[in-house]
Amino acid sequence: MQFEYSDKVKTMQARLLAFMDEHIYPNEARFFKEIEDNRAKGNAWIPTKIVEELKPKAQAAGLWNLFLPKSPRAPQGLSNLEYAPLCEIMGRVPFAAEIFNCSAPDTGNMETLERYASEELKDIWLEPLLKGEIRSAFLMTEPEVASSDATNIQCEIRRDGDEYVINGRKWWSSGAGDPRCAVYIVMGKTNPDAGRHEQQSMIVVPSNAPGIKVERALSVFGYDDAPHGHMEVVLKNVRVPVSNLLLGEGRGFEIAQGRLGPGRIHHCMRTIGVAERALELMCKRLNTRVAFGREIARQSVWQERIAESRCMIEQARLLTLKAAYMMDTVGNKVAKAEIAMIKIVAPQMACQIIDWAIQAHGGGGVSQDFPLAYAYAHQRSLRLADGPDEVHRNSLAKLELAKHLLMPGEVEMPITRGS
Repeated sequence: MQFEYSDKVKTMQARLLAFMDEHIYPNEARFFKEIEDNRAKGNAWIPTKIVEELKPKAQAAGLWNLFLPKSPRAPQGLSNLEYAPLCEIMGRVPFAAEIFNCSAPDTGNMETLERYASEELKDIWLEPLLKGEIRSAFLMTEPEVASSDATNIQCEIRRDGDEYVINGRKWWSSGAGDPRCAVYIVMGKTNPDAGRHEQQSMIVVPSNAPGIKVERALSVFGYDDAPHGHMEVVLKNVRVPVSNLLLGEGRGFEIAQGRLGPGRIHHCMRTIGVAERALELMCKRLNTRVAFGREIARQSVWQERIAESRCMIEQARLLTLKAAYMMDTVGNKVAKAEIAMIKIVAPQMACQIIDWAIQAHGGGGVSQDFPLAYAYAHQRSLRLADGPDEVHRNSLAKLELAKHLLMPGEVEMPITRGS
């Protein structure tokens, strides 16, 4: 792979950086103040005006739907490798990706609809998502089972004539708190008697269908992430047409792997941006503070942490770029080891660097005056989202062990030393 970004990507990087400087960094405080003002008025779930004001500017700047490759409905979409450095820049500010219509879970849902939905479903749901007119949620995880093993999922999708009837309880349904959320993609069980990985299916469900109740918002270390939110949702006798099923019964795992690969790498791209900003804030703080008679930046412990942070970021970035390159060239399935590696490495890297940055800021680091506490809460949750670390390590270990299995009739040879 080439380590040098193309001229096209460099041009878009410059355009995106300029947009961030002009429109996003200056409006960070306004974004959070709008949410707090709405909360004080009794409804934190109202979309912020600043994000809606900036979306047309992002479209006019040609910075819209960059995440979706090879789609005739979004010709501006980039390859994974091209998108990586741009997604990293967006990740520096929590709400930035939405301004460019590149935020989760919409990106994963749009990729799912593009790959697996009928043209009719694409017209109904994908088109308004690509235009930023609506938002969406992905309903997979359940509170009553260990969802790290998705075969445990119990939500029932039962066929009744020309309809499917859905019954189940989901949580960590990110985006379901947003009043603009118009559609869910739901994973559930269509045939409990089928093979272990053929029991599950995915289906498109309008969020206003009768029988749906958003019960509560779940907080992440005390943050409710309004107006986006991570919700617990109950589906009781929810009916949708048979045509809303994606790809066919029993193909939910196939779809999940196609959806979660890009989702995982997008998270990791943004994570690198978060870590870069944390390191930047740490260095600025250390350069401007004096303790015990000298600048804190001159203390060897902080110089070691800064150097280690730079190494960790560069390692994670290179691994992420390799995964993106492989996804583009050999496909998500062949790149599964690299995707697992980045999902293990990137959030842990960011958590460590953010933790050091918090320490450098003292009491300010855990306050609302700096973005570090919020960033840490989000990055720590990513070690659970889209599969916990342990599941990715298990998958990676199996792939590694399989490389070294003895073939039938093959005998392990002892290592001999010369005399």
